Amino acid sequence: MSPGRILEQDAYDFIVCGGGTAGCVVAGRLAEDSNSRILLVEAGPHNKDLENVHMVGGWSKCFDGELDWNLVTPPMKGIDGRQVKLSRGKFLGGSSGVNGTLCVRGSKQDYDDWHLPGWSGEEFFEYMRKAETFHNKPWFRADEKAHGYDGPLHTEPHDLAPISELLLKSMEDKGLPFVADMFSNGETAHGSGHAVRTVHKGIRCTGADFVTNDYHRHNIDLVVETVVDKINFEERDGQLQAVSVVLIDKTGEKKTVKARKEIIVSGGAYCSPAVLLRSGIGPKAELEQLGLKCLVDAPGVGKNLLDHLIVFAFYEVTKEGLTNDHLVYHGDAAMAAYMLYKEKKEGILSTFPFGAFAFARLDERLKDDPLWQEAKREAGRDPMGLTPKQPNIEFFTTELYGGPKQYDKYPIDKKHAFAVITELFSPRSKGTVTLKSADPLENPVVDCNYLSDPLDLLVLTEGCRLGNEIAMNVNKIAGEEVVKGSWPSDLTHHAYTKREDWIPYVKQEATTCYHAAGTCKMGRADDEMAVLDEHLLVRGTKGLSVADTSIMPTLHGGHTQMPA
Repeated sequence: MSPGRILEQDAYDFIVCGGGTAGCVVAGRLAEDSNSRILLVEAGPHNKDLENVHMVGGWSKCFDGELDWNLVTPPMKGIDGRQVKLSRGKFLGGSSGVNGTLCVRGSKQDYDDWHLPGWSGEEFFEYMRKAETFHNKPWFRADEKAHGYDGPLHTEPHDLAPISELLLKSMEDKGLPFVADMFSNGETAHGSGHAVRTVHKGIRCTGADFVTNDYHRHNIDLVVETVVDKINFEERDGQLQAVSVVLIDKTGEKKTVKARKEIIVSGGAYCSPAVLLRSGIGPKAELEQLGLKCLVDAPGVGKNLLDHLIVFAFYEVTKEGLTNDHLVYHGDAAMAAYMLYKEKKEGILSTFPFGAFAFARLDERLKDDPLWQEAKREAGRDPMGLTPKQPNIEFFTTELYGGPKQYDKYPIDKKHAFAVITELFSPRSKGTVTLKSADPLENPVVDCNYLSDPLDLLVLTEGCRLGNEIAMNVNKIAGEEVVKGSWPSDLTHHAYTKREDWIPYVKQEATTCYHAAGTCKMGRADDEMAVLDEHLLVRGTKGLSVADTSIMPTLHGGHTQMPA
């Protein structure tokens, strides 16, 4: 349906504002009631003709153009004044169409820690199973109880490149026991294994699959290339009732569409708070400064921004055939890979180039550090607020050179490289999302405030040390020197023995894992920073909810696709 076909007098039972990973799920589930009429509004285009969405290996071609929200942070003190590009998918399916396809669900304790009815780890994992149709492969030892088998999201394990097999053995040798399907069941805080992917038969599965193809339903009107400006309210029985949404199509024309039952904001951790702020819901002083009338003084809107910081450390491999660089960077390999994908949906472009995975607790490695020793902690928890059931760090590896666009020193001339990526869980540094102006076509200001807390830097640098040990230990596993050191710089990570050596490197290379959450958090009635109650209803209003990762009070130790 095109934006031009929305009529001012149109009314829907439910209006879902945002057709990304979560918004598509919300609309699809609501549409299971055939008596309901639903409008799903997406700022970007439909995904049906976006080849680089469906072809998993085309992910990076979606960035930096009209399919990307193109958010960039201001300079951040904790990473020496650097700015970080926060790419987000701007099309139907949102960031599930450009992410790493990974189903890393976190630990059950992560959700138990919210202490909210209906959101326990057991309940949350059950919902993640409901979303999934898992397809096993003969070689993979799946935890069959951890998976779902009749949901819209098709998943399967990933066939590893030889370098990843070596890295898994190295992880095990460095004290991270191998548990094949540990990222599906949420029960292992210290171990290594395989990460299941949202890919099937060479095609990426996304949130859009909840409202298209086999799940297309006639009671959903899908409107694309249309921006949500704000929510309108009426006072009814002394309460603010959300009644309509102001939309702007790509011609700039505004339309107001009414909702009979409920409006659900699903813009993600960056755009959902922006919609609320433009609607008059947020910190009163902040709104008044922008000339916006404050309808609900909600100090938590746009606060509590949480994200997982990651650090790439690349290594050169001296032996050919271990990494997949030769399938992309050498000679005319890229064209051959594209033709193979077009003809058979096979080859390097049918996969995402992540390989081995691990969770790690760093208690033993940190126990003698004065900062760790002196930090405050609750009984049974470490200074990051985690129990022994929850990892401090995730490791994942690439099967060739590549990542965010700054990593552009491709190994041509028959060279080979891979990365160990270290990811910080339970970050103590929190950022903000604010408005630059009331203009809905202007991106919000997203300040992630990375590494502002010294404990974050402590844990992340110690994680990088362990990741480096895993990388260099591959030589022991292989029985010969196949990992030479850093690529492409002259730094040799394996010469770094002290944590302090890693600090400048981490500050220079730290980037986002695109796991933004927390900016419209839910919580108990006595938490003044809680924007939502446990039913996701916006406090101080009726008929208005938020449903995406912005609702998370704390960020789980995993990736955000499955929770969303």
